[in-house]
Amino acid sequence: MPSSAGAYAPGQEKAPSALRDAGLLVALAAAGIEAVDHGDTEVWRWRPDRERPLAQNLTAVVECAASTAERVREVLDSGEFALVLGGDCTVGLGTVAGHLPGSGRLGVVYLDLHGDLNTPGSVRDGALDWMGVAHMLGDEKATPELREFGPRMPLLEGDQIVFLAHDRGQSTAAELESIESRGLVTIPVAAVAADPASAAGEALAVLAGCDRLAVHFDVDCIDFTDAPLSENTGRNIGLSQDAAFAALSAVLLDSRVTALTITELNPDHGAEDGSTLTAFVDRLAAALAGAPGH
Repeated sequence: MPSSAGAYAPGQEKAPSALRDAGLLVALAAAGIEAVDHGDTEVWRWRPDRERPLAQNLTAVVECAASTAERVREVLDSGEFALVLGGDCTVGLGTVAGHLPGSGRLGVVYLDLHGDLNTPGSVRDGALDWMGVAHMLGDEKATPELREFGPRMPLLEGDQIVFLAHDRGQSTAAELESIESRGLVTIPVAAVAADPASAAGEALAVLAGCDRLAVHFDVDCIDFTDAPLSENTGRNIGLSQDAAFAALSAVLLDSRVTALTITELNPDHGAEDGSTLTAFVDRLAAALAGAPGH
């Protein structure tokens, strides 16, 4: 899903093609995974939206989320595991919507420094990619068009999502209030850094009552100094790349996981020779190789 419509600037729309060029399909095959490439939707490059300054490119974000949902639904209906390559964080709304209505209760592991619980009224930049979860949860202050695009509203209740590697220091006051008022479960980034597998196990335990799981992996959980790949250039915060993938690998061991969404990857930020992206691809293939039945 090569879209940066919900982002701050262009770049993330290049990620799907860059991951392929870095050898993702070859790495998956080498890991024993039979991958079917369903191709890309049309590229949507970020541009400023002066008509909706507090919810920029909203129409394009809604269209991308709806298209993602349709494609994920087709993949799941065929019995395949869905690997969704974004694109900015709003792609993840489509992955969740693509599971619905479906059979059984859906849970979401949100591996991200940020809760993405903002709304157009709580921040001034108008970037929808850090408002996605607010829309999933049906926040009354969220934009109706995105909040209601899916097969039901809200897409999730608060007890259907857990935030893994959350950093309160990267949250706005409105997000912290939402976490408190909704009773949302967050597992701190420090806990993941100290013991990725145990933190992942804690996240999975929170969702013990769910029958299926979608995993959202925001690349900005990785310290930009360790691996400069994220759209968000946060330095000396977040996880090492090894710790981030250790946590992801542990989550993917759960047989309930049916989809993984990769977001917020800007290929322009890595090493010029492509080695940063290649190392990411190798870790991703290894993480997926350990997932049962994927």
